[in-house]
Amino acid sequence: MKVLVVSGIWPPDVGGPASHAPEVARFLGDRGHEVEVVITAAAQPAPEAFPVHWVSRAHRPGVRHVLGVRLIRERALYADIVYTTGTFGRSAAGATLAGTPFVVKLTADPAYERARRRSITEIDLADFQQGGGGLQLALLRFARDQELRRAAHVICPSAYLRELATGWGLAPGSVSVLPNPTPAVPELPPTAELRARLGVGEGPLLAFAGRLTVQKALRVALEAVAGNPGVTLLIAGEGPERPELEAAAADLGIAGRVRFLGPLPRLGVLELFRAADASILSSSWENFPHTVVEALAVGTPVLTTAAGGVAEVVTDGLNGLVVPVGDAPGLTAAVRRYFADAELRERLRATAVASVIDYGRDRVFGRLEEILVAAALGAGRGLGGGSGTGPGAGPGAGPGAGPGPGTDSGAPSP
Repeated sequence: MKVLVVSGIWPPDVGGPASHAPEVARFLGDRGHEVEVVITAAAQPAPEAFPVHWVSRAHRPGVRHVLGVRLIRERALYADIVYTTGTFGRSAAGATLAGTPFVVKLTADPAYERARRRSITEIDLADFQQGGGGLQLALLRFARDQELRRAAHVICPSAYLRELATGWGLAPGSVSVLPNPTPAVPELPPTAELRARLGVGEGPLLAFAGRLTVQKALRVALEAVAGNPGVTLLIAGEGPERPELEAAAADLGIAGRVRFLGPLPRLGVLELFRAADASILSSSWENFPHTVVEALAVGTPVLTTAAGGVAEVVTDGLNGLVVPVGDAPGLTAAVRRYFADAELRERLRATAVASVIDYGRDRVFGRLEEILVAAALGAGRGLGGGSGTGPGAGPGAGPGAGPGPGTDSGAPSP
């Protein structure tokens, strides 16, 4: 099978979503499929075992979008299937112009994300689903629906997001739940060594990794730290909210206990979580964050708000503690309870790794492979290589399956 993978982010961008596309491309290549990739990037990406075509982010948005559509169409002409993990409008247009079916990995409501990013609305995600809000929001919803309804299949990492997607008029049989996989965890240094590298001692330590955006509602986490003297918080990531968050930490009198580390690569994030006593997540809306799975995979419990699909992987009292969205006093109390109860900490740590064992990479990507093969065959495409039967083969593993266990500076290159 010839697969074109499209992504808006790619290493050296950091974070779970930036890791997903290259990991999928490598997996499919190892399975014998012919893989090409189209991305947007700030500079020429590192060489891979497969071609990586790119459009420079230095272009203005409109120009960048036109170049992206052109490049996706050009490469999709040679593909049996397009798998897109972002830039849905460009992917839908390019694949459609090429006459090639495409599969979408949905990580959020793209209309809502665009509206919040452009500061068009401040309503919450649930209210956004009810409609209203004027012409601009209606146009964003319309564009979302048209892009996604043209997809051969849509993959959601959580049942929560799948429910939203079917509410937009997507056929239930064309929407599957496929969780984000656990990362490959290497042998990590001892906790004491990791803490020494980070410049922290033996006191209570929380960690956050992710984009510093309104969505993450990190002010709530800062208030929880302020309410628990002696607790230190390390924040890995970058984003538009960083100046406000640094000012908030100073206003709360905890600047000495909160450190902003900037962006870290995947290994650095895993080491950060291993060094911490717990990961903290205070998001206002979420789907199924990669960082939750990363923390649990290294044995670190998660203290979190019940945003979106987070509660599908974090179970209160099993592998973390869960409080309502926006509940700063509740999260403060959860942090206090966690550090006051040694037995609770040990129990949650003991079950963390096992709680995500069913999200193994081969199993998850194997099911993805089956979905891509089925979508290509369903569109009458002849497959040009690869077995099409991944490690995840088995009942319910194909399309429609429910939740599993749980360019350079000029024109794009040809």
